[in-house]
Amino acid sequence: MDEPSMPNSSAGAPQTTPPTGPPTPPIPLAELLAREELGLRRIAGPADADLLWVHTSEMADPYPYLLGGELLLSAGVLLTDPDHYVGRLVQAGAAALGFGVRPVHETVPAALIEACDRQGLPLLEVPPETPFTTIARAVWRLMAEARHRELRRVTRAQQALATAAARPDPVPAVLHQLATQLGGRAALLTARGQELHAAGRRPDPEAAGALTRLARVVARERPGSPSSATDTHGGTHLSAYALGGGEGLVLALATRQRESGDHTVAGIAVVLLSLLAAPHQGADAAGRSAALVRMLLGASPAEVAPLLGSTGPWTVIHARRTDGAPADALTAGALGASLGTALVDAERGAGEAVRVLLGPGPEPDRISARPGETAAQARPTARPGETAAQARPTAQPGETTPDPARPTAQPGERTPEPARPTPRTGWTLGASAPTPVTALAAADAVAARALAHARATRAPLTVDAPTGGLAALVPPEQAAAHARALLAPLTAPLADTLRCWLSLHGSWDRTAVALGVHRNTVRQRIGRCGELLAMDLDDMDVRTELWFALRQT
Repeated sequence: MDEPSMPNSSAGAPQTTPPTGPPTPPIPLAELLAREELGLRRIAGPADADLLWVHTSEMADPYPYLLGGELLLSAGVLLTDPDHYVGRLVQAGAAALGFGVRPVHETVPAALIEACDRQGLPLLEVPPETPFTTIARAVWRLMAEARHRELRRVTRAQQALATAAARPDPVPAVLHQLATQLGGRAALLTARGQELHAAGRRPDPEAAGALTRLARVVARERPGSPSSATDTHGGTHLSAYALGGGEGLVLALATRQRESGDHTVAGIAVVLLSLLAAPHQGADAAGRSAALVRMLLGASPAEVAPLLGSTGPWTVIHARRTDGAPADALTAGALGASLGTALVDAERGAGEAVRVLLGPGPEPDRISARPGETAAQARPTARPGETAAQARPTAQPGETTPDPARPTAQPGERTPEPARPTPRTGWTLGASAPTPVTALAAADAVAARALAHARATRAPLTVDAPTGGLAALVPPEQAAAHARALLAPLTAPLADTLRCWLSLHGSWDRTAVALGVHRNTVRQRIGRCGELLAMDLDDMDVRTELWFALRQT
């Protein structure tokens, strides 16, 4: 008497709210009616309905066995009160009624047609030659096709969003792609409703206000806040999703229509945005990180060391977007995350480079004394895949003192490896050599010069090389004293111009690009340097000596 055409919940008490639908998109009633081989005809009720499943029942009251959204098929074996019967179907949330004519009824009862028209339930006439199982099979086939289309759409959207997340401005790019995929507005809001980034057509002011209020519902400022919420305002579908991280960021969506798969696509964007925004969750966190970087690059070593928790080596990186666009806190935070650090400063003002502080790498050398060695003779053991000759030794008596940027570990301790910056798509980077915590301010200036060099040479990354070779043989104190005496006639701008000009092999154009001045200005400054130093700057020996001196400052 009562046979479901697909598995569903067991019979029980009536439900006041329909449960979650099946993992397939709903099928518009019009698509089923378009299957001419079925011979179905709508004879009463509205034309629009969404079918979630098919159910066959000959009970006088099938209400307890309905979940909502069904196309109920019946031949009216026990139909005695059409008005009551239709009312119970509407209460249960049935989507439509398919009535089979013959052998019980020669035609669809007029009272049933009137009841369906009056109570707004679509009524289909099923011809005698169409079995109910054929209708059920057709519905499942339509669902399978719809599910396939939805999966293809979600897959394409996932690929597009992942590609956007790899751009140099990942947060705006993901929002733009999401707005394109959903055909609406996508915005990243703070818990207070401030719009950080947005893409797509802006909704009308009333809908925008409703979206902001909806975002506050999911903003995780208090325990028990939902992770998502939806609403409808004047025909605009509104959605809000809380991002992970606990800082109150919300993805807010406004679309004119809601399609199957939209929630899944939005969920993919939520995951990506949560990861991208993690280094700078909210304006407050971005400000704290920027303030910390500024303090570290300008404070005394005694103040810096406790904050960093490590003596180094540290690398200072200056970065600019290749397309020249300014970098906001979230975009800069994504750069920092890709480099492996949350210490990012992108709030120095328009036109300023992003500054990143990169700490020691995760794989330090292991120092251990071998049998027969003293503590002073201990050498680092080789890592897996490394020969003993490749393991970097510590200084032995009579050998050159190791680079102070790489503190020598005591026997049995680990020496931190400096992190090695690598090029990043869409960015131009300039990095200092690994430096101890006592020299961060100087490394900041070096990184700025490295960035200028990278932009002038159109290189994605320029890393300043530490002093080595013959220059390392001169005691640092004597080298610095000689440099001060030699360069004393030059002002700071002239010394910077000379340093940049020499680093670019005397190229007027590249030096002008690096310094952001006209090439004639470079010529004038270099000419002035030659006059003040009383030197021939075309002489290679002179250039070499000046370069050595400039490297000490």
